[in-house]
Amino acid sequence: MAPLDTKPSGADKGVWKSGKGKGRRTPKGRQFTDEAMAEIHRLLGDRPRRRDLLIEFLHLIQDEHGHLSADHIAALAVEMRVGQAEIYEVATFYAHFDVVKEEETPPPALTIRVCDSLSCEMAGAQQLKAALEDGLDASQVRVLRAPCMGRCDTAPVLEIGHNHIDHATPEKVQAAIAADDTHAHVPAYEGFAAYCDNGGYAKLKDLRADGDWEQVQDDILSSGLRGLGGAGFPSGKKWGFVRMNEGPRYLAVNGDEGEPGTFKDRYYLERTPHVFLEGMLIAAWAVEAETCFIYMRDEYPAVLEILRTEIAALETAGIVESGYIDLRRGAGAYICGEESAMIESIEGKKGLPRHRPPFVAQVGVFNRPTLVHNVETLYWVSKICREGGEILSSVEKNGRKGLRSYSISGRVASPGVYLLAAGSTILDVIDAAGGMAEGHTFKAYQPGGPSSGLLPSSIDDVPLDFDTLQPLGTFIGSAAVVVLSDQDTARDAALNMLRFFEDESCGQCTPCRTGCEKAVKLMQADKWDTDLLEDLCQVMGDASICGLGQAAPNPIRLVMKHFADEI
Repeated sequence: MAPLDTKPSGADKGVWKSGKGKGRRTPKGRQFTDEAMAEIHRLLGDRPRRRDLLIEFLHLIQDEHGHLSADHIAALAVEMRVGQAEIYEVATFYAHFDVVKEEETPPPALTIRVCDSLSCEMAGAQQLKAALEDGLDASQVRVLRAPCMGRCDTAPVLEIGHNHIDHATPEKVQAAIAADDTHAHVPAYEGFAAYCDNGGYAKLKDLRADGDWEQVQDDILSSGLRGLGGAGFPSGKKWGFVRMNEGPRYLAVNGDEGEPGTFKDRYYLERTPHVFLEGMLIAAWAVEAETCFIYMRDEYPAVLEILRTEIAALETAGIVESGYIDLRRGAGAYICGEESAMIESIEGKKGLPRHRPPFVAQVGVFNRPTLVHNVETLYWVSKICREGGEILSSVEKNGRKGLRSYSISGRVASPGVYLLAAGSTILDVIDAAGGMAEGHTFKAYQPGGPSSGLLPSSIDDVPLDFDTLQPLGTFIGSAAVVVLSDQDTARDAALNMLRFFEDESCGQCTPCRTGCEKAVKLMQADKWDTDLLEDLCQVMGDASICGLGQAAPNPIRLVMKHFADEI
């Protein structure tokens, strides 16, 4: 037998010296430039590269460059050790991030967002947007439609950069551009020193020293305080639900006030932020929360600046340790007002509502027990602890107890936030706002944001409070009251509401995603197919995962019921 040839095939030809098999210079996949990686290092600085901070990091890039380039996304993915597809998926979920792919042209340096929610549309938002598009250079300024900015009392409103222009006109916009006035304007407010001079944080210190959380919980319950984000759940009960679960525990503040017509949280935060902050810290003490997350909508840049400043003051004063209050910035997604979607966003993910159970009191932020409260709810927690529950329970009107902060806009003389007895009717609310605007006759009203639909002016004796409106097929929600007049049509108002829901649906469930789209198409017909619309409403209400899809049919049903002559 011939000896076995052990030499590699082709060895005599020098294959191993040809250079064809030399190693790669880069990993496989999309590459990033050294410049992009250096920029990511500069922007992120010494911040921990935690996955839950992804949205915060995307804001840093967007603020610096006005968009998110493929180069920066690739570099950020390597720096955070996550996939580029995951970052792209999160960034494209939120309206305030502009993702620019390779070979695409970045957006202009300046963006103007024109609010087109109901109050602003009634005040001429569409005409304003058209005038801006005609009068500005599209290569220099981008004009976009946008959902509610929480400034319905000064409609029409737009945001140029981060500067909100109230009662906006093309002339005001031109003046702002000429002056390079594109930054948030922080209003005068009660700061830390002034709040402490008036007894602020004394109650918190007393409770921390020798307080009984169960007694405080009883005080909250006896005051009658209910969740003021819209659901109306008795506020004190949440504390016990969270405390029965083993720690660590967290507190999350829902500051994503995105329901069109609502601006009460902004009203309080821009005037007395420490009333809210002390209430938050009292609630955190009650459940022994390890961290307080404040999730604040990106449409409130002035509020974000106020909170950054005042949280730093609390840290300097030693009232909280550095990092105990973690301020998170939303990115333009109404769905994140739903508590589980907000928690997903706090974790740096898409704001998709979770299936429940388990509830967030058991499995919340980072899968730990989490107490979720609205901004105004915590405002009242502070007031109750300092002044007693009688500030709410002693007020009675029309058989209802307590106070409500009504955000009032539309065809009234003096839109704004009005603190009234919870038993107030729509006529009381209109009267508080100075009556109807000149030349307008009361026709209809939205009692609690678009989710509540529309009621006719003939229903004017029902208290606008929790539990009183359900027999009418609606609810008070966040007490976002928009008043319509004889110069408006209910069908157009309902269409505006459904277009909002169509835009803001997260798309996770088919009944909401497809239902809102089909409803908008059906509502644009000269004559509504009421049987088909009712079938659609039934499916959306029964099968949607969260409150958006479940409540979206309300404007349709109430228009069909009360304004049949218009459809």
